[in-house]
Amino acid sequence: CGEHGGDPSSIEFCHKVGLHYVSCSPFRVPIARLAAAQAAIRNKEN
Repeated sequence: CGEHGGDPSSIEFCHKVGLHYVSCSPFRVPIARLAAAQAAIRNKEN
C-alpha cells in the first residue's frame, strides 16, 4: 500500500488531474519530491 504513490509516473498523473499530495513510504519521499517538481515544471502554464 502506498508504493505506487512514490512512482514518478503516478506523480505525473496525479499532478495532471489536480491532486495536491500523494502518500508513499518514507524511503520514496526524495524521489517523490523530485518527480513532483519535474511534473510541475513540465506542465507549467505560461
